[in-house]
Amino acid sequence: MARMPVGLLVSAVCVSQILAQIGAFSVPALLPALMADWSLSNTDAGWVTGIFYAGYAVSVPVLVSLTDRVDPKRIYLLGVGLITLSTAGFAWFADDFYTACVFRALWGIGWAGTYMPGLKALSDIVEGPQQSRAVSAHAASVGVSGALSFLIAETIGSAYGWQWGIGAGAVGSGLAFLIALFVLPRRKPRDRGDNPGRLLDFRPVLRNTSALAYSIGYLVHTWEMSALRSWVVTFLTFAALHGGSGAGPITPAMIAMCLGLVGTATSVMGNEAARRFGRARYITFIMLLSILAAGGVGFSSGGSYGLAAAACLIYAGLIWADSSSLTAGTVGSADPARRGATMAVHSTLGYFGGFLGPLVLGLVLDLYGEQSPQAWGIAFMHLSVVVLVGLIILRVLKPTDLAGDRARAR
Repeated sequence: MARMPVGLLVSAVCVSQILAQIGAFSVPALLPALMADWSLSNTDAGWVTGIFYAGYAVSVPVLVSLTDRVDPKRIYLLGVGLITLSTAGFAWFADDFYTACVFRALWGIGWAGTYMPGLKALSDIVEGPQQSRAVSAHAASVGVSGALSFLIAETIGSAYGWQWGIGAGAVGSGLAFLIALFVLPRRKPRDRGDNPGRLLDFRPVLRNTSALAYSIGYLVHTWEMSALRSWVVTFLTFAALHGGSGAGPITPAMIAMCLGLVGTATSVMGNEAARRFGRARYITFIMLLSILAAGGVGFSSGGSYGLAAAACLIYAGLIWADSSSLTAGTVGSADPARRGATMAVHSTLGYFGGFLGPLVLGLVLDLYGEQSPQAWGIAFMHLSVVVLVGLIILRVLKPTDLAGDRARAR
């Protein structure tokens, strides 16, 4: 079989990621219906959405580290297969808080075997200065698919029930499995020398302070991102009811889709800006803007639905603006022989934040007693504190720019 051109291989990986991710945010998209059917509190809802990231965080150190030792394709196929089974299981067998949490945790484990292993396979295909652009394209494909998952779930769920709105994602991930099976090439792991180290020995990775700095930035980014994406439909539904005018033809799920599309665009542009102005300098600037924006999003629900939607879109653009820049920074700072382990640390930190974001926001809402503009405002303000702490740590660790970043070339 003739070897496929690199450009087509990159495209195939991205298409597979799109299909694997097409049902990723179907649960947040249909969260108001699930809360009503199962009588979930805000904290319960935070667990159902956030435990996906917990499943990811606890399994990704093993699954991604294994890509330094075995063919990443094998891990990827395992992950996509588990996504297919857990998505279908959630749709047709989950009937309360506990069963929902079980399937969502398994769903997160499947995603741990898919997202970063797919990125690892991609980074093995493309080396050098163009690698950060390939990483950015991968992030864009995931972003577009995640954005569409809101609208797809709402459209199908409104017509046929939430079970079908969520179950449609299993079809997409099944197709992703087939693409990866027949198109993704097998890759022989790099020679790790006479002392390859233990599988879960992350000490050499943690000593790489530049990669660690970008990974801590990713923790903050994912904390913000998952909190917004998990609660945006519920938040905008509240804003529409509180304002009294309703949402009109532009539904909360449509706004949630737009969040992902706006974020994908700013993510890709952000990586180019990081290359032009210096990666660490650019990320610092974006985090400062995010601190300011997070404080105002929740309170916007006291105005109108349109104001709340606009605030969410602006904040999403800022959250995603450093997404691919952070991941490319970690990948580019990693020792090639330990790239899988480095990406495992990156993912573990990031998705630990992803687990905490929705949960803490739900806890704050319940502590306040009821949903109100003030409660939503305080809940979102906790994100400003998280970003500020992350920014301080990032600056202390002093991450370096990458090959191809103009600031480094000077």
